[in-house]
Amino acid sequence: MAKAKPTPVPAPPPAPPPPAEYTVVARRYRPQQFADLIGQEHVAQALTNALTTGRVAHAYLFTGARGVGKTSAARILAKALNCATGPTATPCDRCDSCAAIAAGQDVDVVEIDGASNNGVNDIRDLRQNVGFLPTRGRYKVYIIDEVHMLSTGAFNALLKTLEEPPPHVKFIFATTEVQKLPITILSRCQRFDFAHVGPVKIFDQLKRIAAAEGHEADDDALRLVARRAAGSMRDSQSLLDQLLASAQGKLTAGHVHAVLGTAGDDRVVELAGAVLGRDPKAALNLLSGWIDRGVQPGELLDQLIDYWRALMLAGCGGDLAELPLTPATVEAVRRQAGTLLLDTTLAGLDILSSTKARMRGTGHAQVMLELAIVRLARLDELLPVAALLRGGMPGEAARPAADESKKNGRPSPANGQNGVAGHQRPEASSGPIPMSPETLSEVWGRLNAAVGEKFPILGNQLRSVQSHAIFGPNALAIRFGPRYNQAYEACASEANVQRLQDALRAITGQPIAVRVELTADTVAAADEPRPVRDATPVADRRKQVLDLPLIKKARDVFGAQVTRIDDDFTPVARAAPARPEPDAETPDATPDED
Repeated sequence: MAKAKPTPVPAPPPAPPPPAEYTVVARRYRPQQFADLIGQEHVAQALTNALTTGRVAHAYLFTGARGVGKTSAARILAKALNCATGPTATPCDRCDSCAAIAAGQDVDVVEIDGASNNGVNDIRDLRQNVGFLPTRGRYKVYIIDEVHMLSTGAFNALLKTLEEPPPHVKFIFATTEVQKLPITILSRCQRFDFAHVGPVKIFDQLKRIAAAEGHEADDDALRLVARRAAGSMRDSQSLLDQLLASAQGKLTAGHVHAVLGTAGDDRVVELAGAVLGRDPKAALNLLSGWIDRGVQPGELLDQLIDYWRALMLAGCGGDLAELPLTPATVEAVRRQAGTLLLDTTLAGLDILSSTKARMRGTGHAQVMLELAIVRLARLDELLPVAALLRGGMPGEAARPAADESKKNGRPSPANGQNGVAGHQRPEASSGPIPMSPETLSEVWGRLNAAVGEKFPILGNQLRSVQSHAIFGPNALAIRFGPRYNQAYEACASEANVQRLQDALRAITGQPIAVRVELTADTVAAADEPRPVRDATPVADRRKQVLDLPLIKKARDVFGAQVTRIDDDFTPVARAAPARPEPDAETPDATPDED
């Protein structure tokens, strides 16, 4: 029987070629010319002028946030100094020197990481090397990144070389924390502050990059990326690189929210509507549902802070065009801001900001966010303290804010459910009105309004008047009831009586005599024996008053001051008089007869 031939084993498929090395977007689109520095036009213009006029300093300091172009500007300046056609403000990017500097491989341009080379010995090596001439370029350029990380000894070792370097040496320092540099270093450098890149400029650049990469992306998605970058061009490009790699087809706003763990703008508007509608239950239900679907509490809190910032800007009449918001969101912001007083918006923004700070040190991020949502939903309309002081009563204090809100086209809480009802302002008729029993009520109302607007303290004292009446031709009597001696004494002063008469002349068109009186009850009370004055020295009594908890709280919160202490006011409770000890010789009870 013949043996079966073995089945040949198929040869394995050839190994795929190794993938080409991928260069991230942030490196491939790094600026190569001063004109490419987006958002740093002031720095580019200054350096261009220095190169054009030959006034290039020996040391520069570039400071600013991360990813705004500090290192890129340093490399462009190095290319401009060592370019074959230079020094020039527009390096050619074709010569060997420009290509090597752009790749970070030029022997004459030394890039040092200040975080890992921060010792004295590293600076000593640098001092020894600066004496050697450049290999092929005109200058030896030392770029020290994160220079604030150098030790104190390293800074001291660098001082002399930095002040008087050889003519062929240039120093360029970059840092994100300029406040940590010694003043001796700052005084030896020309400082340039790099600004945050605006979201609109970041959006335009991302749109150009997406088109150059051959990817489609919604404008809303790119706006979200620009907003998330927080002013850093490099951060925005790194995030765009990640999104383009993970997106299937066109990049949409929904995909960006899914990757970042954020909520859509329409959801933020819906949550803000529930909060501003004083409906904490609906707000918490929305929040719980979104977190179950992957929204991160910290990211949502950042979105709420941005939204309340937009409400603040809209409440101040600011321009929302510079914010990365969709037209629908801008319309919602303007509509909601029109229903709020600015102080209420500021209080809400303060709650969210403090929650952000507290969230960093806790593992209960969702609980902290829910707490902030409930506090915002229970936040009533607020009035500034100055308005309260002007009005005295809550209802009266709301009137100035109400008048101002009418000018701005916004309702005032004084006329809504959140306000406290106060006295109605009398209708002001045109022209003067003679004082008579029929018009006395209107004259008195206009007098209170006029005096309260011009003299708030006097107007507040007039609210203590018990009655007012006409006691003769063009004569008005004002009477105060019991327990209002201070208001009576203030209104009866010559200066305040004259102010009341001037106000009445303006209202009635004729001179009116004013007489301030005490009622019989007050006179009788004044005849009663007054309490014994406290014998405590004035300085000690003032210290006791300032130590009272209520006074301390008023000073801390409102900046209140103690202007007067009445003689009969006792800061501390007097101890009850001690009972006399029984005389030892006197029996305390009748002795028994037996």
